[in-house]
Amino acid sequence: MDDLAPQAAATATALPARFYVEPAMAGIDRSAIFDRAWQLVAHVSQLRGAGDHVVANLAGLPVIAVHGADDAIRVFHNVCRHRAGPIAQCDGLGAKALRCRYHGWTYTLEGQLRSAPEMKDAVDFDVAGIRLPQLAVKVWQGLVFAAVDAANAPAFDELVAGIDERLGADRGLEHYGNHHHASYDIDCNWKVYVDNYLEGYHVPHVHPGLNKLLDYRSYRTELSNWYSLQWSPLESDSSLYGNGDALYYWLWPNTMLNILPGRLQTNTVVPLGVERCRVVFDSYYAASDDDAKRDADLAFSDEVQHEDLGICEDVQRGFASGSYVPGRLNPLRETGVHHFHELLRAAYRAGANA
Repeated sequence: MDDLAPQAAATATALPARFYVEPAMAGIDRSAIFDRAWQLVAHVSQLRGAGDHVVANLAGLPVIAVHGADDAIRVFHNVCRHRAGPIAQCDGLGAKALRCRYHGWTYTLEGQLRSAPEMKDAVDFDVAGIRLPQLAVKVWQGLVFAAVDAANAPAFDELVAGIDERLGADRGLEHYGNHHHASYDIDCNWKVYVDNYLEGYHVPHVHPGLNKLLDYRSYRTELSNWYSLQWSPLESDSSLYGNGDALYYWLWPNTMLNILPGRLQTNTVVPLGVERCRVVFDSYYAASDDDAKRDADLAFSDEVQHEDLGICEDVQRGFASGSYVPGRLNPLRETGVHHFHELLRAAYRAGANA
């Protein structure tokens, strides 16, 4: 518990290696952090009509977001109540019902079991009594968030407090579309990737291309209770982003919103075990008629992600080596990392006392 005591930013050290490598951390992170948090599932542009659906992984819990016949968006466990088969294995459009891919049990778009093939001889089997478990849902700025245990999650309004005002009406995220999906599997703990995202300290050393676009001297990190914002002026050729500013929002615990002129990119970090994670990128664009600019953005994003992938895997190996003793955090450049680690410490303390 000494490792979990609050630390002042001016004297803070990073978390010890055991929080990144011990096998038990996978279960602790799910119960103490992810199940008690709001996690990003989809954007409304992917769920425009009845039956449109998106599948996601919430730290080990398969879920499916569905646009219902009543126009409500719901998020269900993507786990059939028969023998745990998947309701859907990929995103889709316009489904009339939700049919398990394993044995064909069929549910309405509202999660009620409608039919179960060849179950007529099962005694006291009641179709009407079977529903898919449902998560709490919030739709904000066109983004669909869900919580397993909303009662113990931060109040959603507190999670995003102040972001609407900062974005303004002209940068509303609900207006983006022209969706592109990509993901990267990385041999590192999910917290390694979040740590890396939360500081620009490494940009001059790891990202030469990105460093040319951002003004490192003006790079700033702003902290809120449940999120942080990294901000920098941006200068690029008009064939990519043009000039403006770059806003990098991180929302507790694993959601990032990368907002550049004409583009919204969301990325979520999904743990796949203690030393592996998947980083999911969904890119959306303000205009759908500029394929060249979209392709340039996707290529540049892929370049940056491969640079991050390499350094994050190196850091994980460093944690696992037995050599690492927690180092001091930079009070100017790593305030976002310190903020994240303080939230982690608080979550672990609460989990230990639960």
